[in-house]
Amino acid sequence: MNLPPALPKDASKLEDAIEKWTVPIGNLFVSLFHRIALFGIGAATVWSAGVAFIGMANKGSASIEDLLLLFIYLEIGAMVGIYFKTNHMPVRFLIYVAITAVTRLIIDLVNTKHEADMAILFMGITILVLALANAVVRYASYKYPSKNGISD
Repeated sequence: MNLPPALPKDASKLEDAIEKWTVPIGNLFVSLFHRIALFGIGAATVWSAGVAFIGMANKGSASIEDLLLLFIYLEIGAMVGIYFKTNHMPVRFLIYVAITAVTRLIIDLVNTKHEADMAILFMGITILVLALANAVVRYASYKYPSKNGISD
């Protein structure tokens, strides 16, 4: 059985037709996944912050580590809200979370060891590097704003 060779033009028409139907469906699934994931992250953040707050209330006081943990939850919640509204992940907020987390580690280390050591120095350097990274991101977003008007 001899079939005539298919013309490339015919293949491209078929490819265009397939793309016409599959790309919007793929975009819909990606968008749905993002929305479901954002709701899940937001709900987990609220739940975790609530549990931490109840733990502080039951303890009768809040340590500086507890307060910094609440700030981390606040920043994660803000990131979810911004991403929900703009479909843009604010990198600066991730840096703020990292700085706050490292600060919590330093305070915990000082409270348990009661002495300064190299680990604290390295964590301090880590905070400095993160602060410099934040400055670079802010400068870059100011100097080279994105085309859609969303700055980081």
